[in-house]
Amino acid sequence: MAMSAGYIPFHPNPSKPKYKPPAGAVDAHCHVFGPEAVFPFAPKRKYTPCDAPKETLFQRRDFLGFDKNVIVQATCHDTDNRALVDALRSAGDKARGVAFVGEDITDAGLKELDAAGVKGVRFNFIKRLVDSTPKDVMQRIATRIAPLGWHIVVYFEHADLDEMGPFLKSLPTPLVFDHMACPNVKEGVDGKHFQNWLKALDANKTWITKVTCPERFTLVGPPYDDVVPFARAIVERFPDRVIWGTDWPHPNMPKEAPDDGLLVDMIPKIATTAEQQHKLLVDNPMRIYWS
Repeated sequence: MAMSAGYIPFHPNPSKPKYKPPAGAVDAHCHVFGPEAVFPFAPKRKYTPCDAPKETLFQRRDFLGFDKNVIVQATCHDTDNRALVDALRSAGDKARGVAFVGEDITDAGLKELDAAGVKGVRFNFIKRLVDSTPKDVMQRIATRIAPLGWHIVVYFEHADLDEMGPFLKSLPTPLVFDHMACPNVKEGVDGKHFQNWLKALDANKTWITKVTCPERFTLVGPPYDDVVPFARAIVERFPDRVIWGTDWPHPNMPKEAPDDGLLVDMIPKIATTAEQQHKLLVDNPMRIYWS
């Protein structure tokens, strides 16, 4: 099946990063798509991507200088986690996963995901990507995964914090927030929404942030220096509660697919000391996903 009109495939030939990640570094946010002939996309998906199979992901991991991946279920596969589980099993101990599940999943289904290396479920509140699951259903799913020691990955925009805050605080697991909770670069680091987000992180000690996806928020384009202050502010204030990832294969980019080498070269700009880099890339993801 053809890709959605205007869908931009991942960069075919990224540059080799100048920055060398520390030994054991984890790309803690990436995806696998298909291949569609083996793992069809969900009928109710909002977009059809290009195939981005596990083999390409693992080749890219090695090329960029990473040791492990955290593979996050993408909305184009909805609650069919077969491509994710297949990638996890192929990777052995070099990958962990975040699934997307419905309330209809059985306890046996959860155990199977757990055995494959899944450590969390993703709740998506970005309306253009998915029809949001009702909060009471999410609450029941959260109650079932908590005994497994899993966490919840939340994709939302922190402009919605006032509306979402009480619900997020009610969830019984640690929360990991995708993509810095979508900062508005135009507002600046001192803008109300970002400052409120920092205060929410201060107040909720089990909330973790992925300092990812500058290519989605930049106003000026690569090398995304206008996004650096946001990520650096989070890393410096919460060094034990940040993780990083490429977001490969970069679904739904509006203009161009980023050069993954450039994304890796942002790391020393947002985590400016060797200690911060080690926490960001090794200590924190290993604690969250491998311990």
